[in-house]
Amino acid sequence: MNNINGKFWDEKYAGVDSVYGKEPNNFFKEQIDKIKPGKILMPGDGEGRNGVYAAVNGWIVNSVDYSQVAHDKAVQFAQDSGTQLSYLVIDLAEYEPYKNYYDAVGIIFLHLNKELRSAFFGKVVQSLKTGGILIFEAFSKNQLGRNSGDPQDISMLYDINEIKSIFKELAHVIIVQEEIFLNESKFHSGEASVIRFVGIKK
Repeated sequence: MNNINGKFWDEKYAGVDSVYGKEPNNFFKEQIDKIKPGKILMPGDGEGRNGVYAAVNGWIVNSVDYSQVAHDKAVQFAQDSGTQLSYLVIDLAEYEPYKNYYDAVGIIFLHLNKELRSAFFGKVVQSLKTGGILIFEAFSKNQLGRNSGDPQDISMLYDINEIKSIFKELAHVIIVQEEIFLNESKFHSGEASVIRFVGIKK
């Protein structure tokens, strides 16, 4: 496992009840509520706010993240919510999801370095069944310099044309860059620039 990423996220998640809140991301909730429940992959699910929401609403959830601390909090959150999810702690560079397996994938504020993102997102696309839906929201490069959310490293932020290219195998349903007001926690609060994408596996 990548000890640098694991240690960073363990430290971020430790000592705080909920870093990004316990309510699901608005865009994820809006989109997942439109889909018949099935199996969903949640890479970078953190403390489980989105995965637990999906599980409560009938989805079979496989969450994946770097952090053991996040895993423990997510599993407890699921139990407290009367549901469960499968949660794997692993370096995302080493993760190999099942192919043609998932009905949906939720990628919410998962900021990967350029060396990893194309390969990882390619694997994620292959994990979808034909007709499966991918939901993505993350900060755009215009987020640089704003205090409404990290990372503040332009190489970790996304460009809309890059997202179009990375997910070119999917039929694009939504692909927009928007200015929104985040109110998810003190770490995600204020005016922010995000890219939102929904695609369907052809």
